[in-house]
Amino acid sequence: MLRVTVHVDTHNDFIPLSTELIRNTVITNERGQIIYKTYTPFRLIGRTTTICKIKPNLNRFDVLGEIEWHKFASSKFRSGGMEVETKVFIPKRGLWGRTRVFIGPDRRPYRWDLKSRGVVLSRDDGFRMEVARFHRATLGIRGRNVAHMMDTVIMTFIYVEKLRRDKEEASRRATAS
Repeated sequence: MLRVTVHVDTHNDFIPLSTELIRNTVITNERGQIIYKTYTPFRLIGRTTTICKIKPNLNRFDVLGEIEWHKFASSKFRSGGMEVETKVFIPKRGLWGRTRVFIGPDRRPYRWDLKSRGVVLSRDDGFRMEVARFHRATLGIRGRNVAHMMDTVIMTFIYVEKLRRDKEEASRRATAS
């Protein structure tokens, strides 16, 4: 089985994914305990990814949120009884839409930059301090100081990495034709 790793370096945390299929994976902590899982039932139209989070000491999962995927309209995030279109919560920035920005739960601005080999999360301020990075060569995310917003990092990572892969696939198809 392929292991995809997500490193979130709050204190050198190591968080692997069970597969690189990010919409259908299990995310564990460095001790191998499942902390999140994602699943996306197959449908021809209207797929929704559900992100679940373990309830510590209860050995059960609660739904953290959902991403309702749309091709021609804005996708939607649902969490905590709220629903917001991605064009509002994590809008595109830049000419090619390879940057997505959002306000974190700490009320700081953040940005995901969609690069050719992965995605990079940084503070969207004058210093642009990198806080997390996913790189395909290492199949993992490395980061720092994000434990306070891990749920947001996981949800937005799933969203932007799927977008990056969709763009990569579209570019590959265009080159092949």
